[in-house]
Amino acid sequence: MYHVVIGVDDDAEHALACVEAVADLPGEASEKEVTLIHSFTDNPSGASATQIHSVREASEFLEEQGITYDVNESSGDPAEVIIEFAEEEDADLIVTAGRKRSPAGKALFGSVTQTVILNSDRPVMVTGETKRS
Repeated sequence: MYHVVIGVDDDAEHALACVEAVADLPGEASEKEVTLIHSFTDNPSGASATQIHSVREASEFLEEQGITYDVNESSGDPAEVIIEFAEEEDADLIVTAGRKRSPAGKALFGSVTQTVILNSDRPVMVTGETKRS
């Protein structure tokens, strides 16, 4: 079994791309354990991570695939939260989503993704767009 940590922001398409990538990893669903992490930078309403649309979408997909998962919420810098959690839990892989930012559609890493790549001692997989329509 291997443990995958997925950083989930507020974008459901990014979250789905990440969980689809994990589902496509080699091995059976029973061999994968996922932690979805959502870090609140501002949460005046006091919402929990499971109330965030992107987290719910990712959770539903993992359930459909039969992949064991849990949801972790935190506050603070998302990149630092992801890195620290992955280290504490001895995760085998971190998955995060890339972003398209230029008019030509060139894929560039967002600041969270770039920070995770540069500062984590764990393997990091960056996903593109979701395959779902």
